[in-house]
Amino acid sequence: MSQAQAAAPRIEPVSFRDYSRDFPAFTQDLGGSFARYGFAAICDHGIPQDRIDAALAEAKAFFALPEAAKLKYKLPPGAGGGGQRGYTPFGIETAKGEVHHDLKEFWHVGRDLPAGHPFRSHMADNIWPDAEVARFHETVGWLYGALDAMGLKVLEAIATYLGLERHVFDPTVDFGNSILRLLHYPPVPQDGPHIRAAAHEDINVITLLLGAEEAGLEVKDRDGRWIPVNPPPGALVCNIGDMLQRLTNNRLPSTTHRVVNPAPERRGFARYSTPFFLHFNSDFLIRTLPSCVDAAHPDLYPVPITANDYLLERLREIKLA
Repeated sequence: MSQAQAAAPRIEPVSFRDYSRDFPAFTQDLGGSFARYGFAAICDHGIPQDRIDAALAEAKAFFALPEAAKLKYKLPPGAGGGGQRGYTPFGIETAKGEVHHDLKEFWHVGRDLPAGHPFRSHMADNIWPDAEVARFHETVGWLYGALDAMGLKVLEAIATYLGLERHVFDPTVDFGNSILRLLHYPPVPQDGPHIRAAAHEDINVITLLLGAEEAGLEVKDRDGRWIPVNPPPGALVCNIGDMLQRLTNNRLPSTTHRVVNPAPERRGFARYSTPFFLHFNSDFLIRTLPSCVDAAHPDLYPVPITANDYLLERLREIKLA
C-alpha cells in the first residue's frame, strides 16, 4: 500500500448501541463525522435484517417485470409531485449540470396523509403494484416506517450536537414529504461511457441509505479526492442534505457524492439500494439558525425559503419536475 493510500481518510462506523447507553458519546461521534465528511455510517442500528431483505426481494421482483408492466405505475407529468410517487424509468433523472442521465430506474414511496390534510394538495397518495408483486405494499411500507423512525433518532443526535433541544426537529418533520426510493442499477457494459449516478448533493434534510455495501458509492473530500464509502455489512449510511446544510449555515455540509461503475469483475451484477430522503414539513421555513451565525461565519442564506418551494426548485433542476 502506498503512503497516499495509507493516508486516505476513512469514514469510521458509529455504533447505534450508544444511542441508549451513552447518548452524549453517540452525539459527538455522529455529529463529528457529519461535520467532517457530511456522511456517517451507523452499525448495530437494530432494523431487522430479515425484514430489510424481504422488502428488497419485493423490489427486485418488481424491477424484473417487463417494461410495459412497470410503466403502468409511472404517473403522468404533473401528478405525484415531480416523480415523488410510483415508478420512474431509465433515462429520466439527470444530475444538476449533467448532460447524460443516470443509469438507474427507481420506485418512490411517500408519506400517507390523513383525509383533509392541507399537504394533500401537493403530496399525492401512494400507488402500489398489483398482484404481480404480492407483498410489495406490506414489506416496503414497513421499511418506510422503520427508516422514518430511525431518521428522528438521528435528528435527535444532530440537534444535541448543535446545542439545540434534543427533540427540536420532531415537529418539523412529522408530516414531511419524505421519500423512500427503491433503486435498481442494472449491470454495466464493459465499455459503458457513463457512471451509474453522476456527482450530486441530496436536496433533503438527511438521507438514510441501506445497500451501500456493494462498491461504488464515493464521497468528495475537501481536497477534491474521492473517498470510497465501505460500511460494514448491513450498516446504515447517513448523509446531510442541502436543506440541513442551509439551516446550519454550512456547519454540517451536504457533501458531493456519486456512484461509480464497479470493477470489471463486478460489472455483470446489478446494484440495489434503498435511500430514505427525510424532508421537513412543506411549510417549514428554512431560516439559518442564529447559533450558526457569528462574525467569522456570516449568514450565507439571508433569504429564507419554505421546504416545499426549495424542493420544487431543485426537482426542476434534475428533470423530475
